[in-house]
Amino acid sequence: MNWFNRVRNSLGFSADKKTTTEKDLWIKCPSCQEMLFVADYEANLSVCPKCEHHGRIGADARLALLLDPGFEVLPLPKVTEDPLGFKDTKKYTDRLKAARAANPHDDAFVVGSGFIETRPAVVGVQDFSFMGGSMGMAVGQAFCEGAQKALDRGCAYVVVTAAGGARMQEGILSLMQMPRATVMTRRLKQAGLPYIVVLSDPTTGGVTASYAMLGDIHIAEPGALIGFAGQRVIQDTIREQLPEGFQRAEYLHKHGMVDMVVSRHELKATLGQVLDYLAPVKAA
Repeated sequence: MNWFNRVRNSLGFSADKKTTTEKDLWIKCPSCQEMLFVADYEANLSVCPKCEHHGRIGADARLALLLDPGFEVLPLPKVTEDPLGFKDTKKYTDRLKAARAANPHDDAFVVGSGFIETRPAVVGVQDFSFMGGSMGMAVGQAFCEGAQKALDRGCAYVVVTAAGGARMQEGILSLMQMPRATVMTRRLKQAGLPYIVVLSDPTTGGVTASYAMLGDIHIAEPGALIGFAGQRVIQDTIREQLPEGFQRAEYLHKHGMVDMVVSRHELKATLGQVLDYLAPVKAA
């Protein structure tokens, strides 16, 4: 069988190495269950070409999608880590290390400064892949610094939300980010600068209860889950069956909580138009 081994080795096979198919070659759409080629799925902005299900995307991909080329990514703020010495099944510091090892940034909120369709804008993006996009001190500080950057530039502040709520490992310090962020949205309003919120899947908890619902315009991606408490908690509290599609973007749009539902493919152009409408008027 020496001839067989020679042929096999010349084709790249070896006795101690097995050929495997990459796990991430295909992805199953969670909505329609269609098997999609990952490269095609990502080229389509992580939107299923069959059912238009909008998958979750990271902060870097979101900034590249919304901002014109050449934008600046602001450095992440330095805050006290694990101020409460929190530990559940793991230490909070260990959870942070694991999240940072799996993500390109050190926390869940990233800010980019540049232009949207040539209109000046600062864009803050919440990344659900980092501890569920939870709002801790680093997220709150990054949000406030993004708002301050918009104030300094005299331009719009666009925030893309995606969060499971406040970060429980930081307790009351996490909840304090809600009024801090609210104050910055008021400062933007006083300066006459647009504050626009893009609600992506999912936006829940303390984020919904603060800066996610304080925008001048609220735009949601199709099918995004948007709410404060979970549907099961609400049903158990009021002891009533909730309507189909409750807390989804389309339901909230129908009932006036969201101004528009926009496909990811049209989001940048839509934001450009909105910025035209809301841009501060320059003195003659």
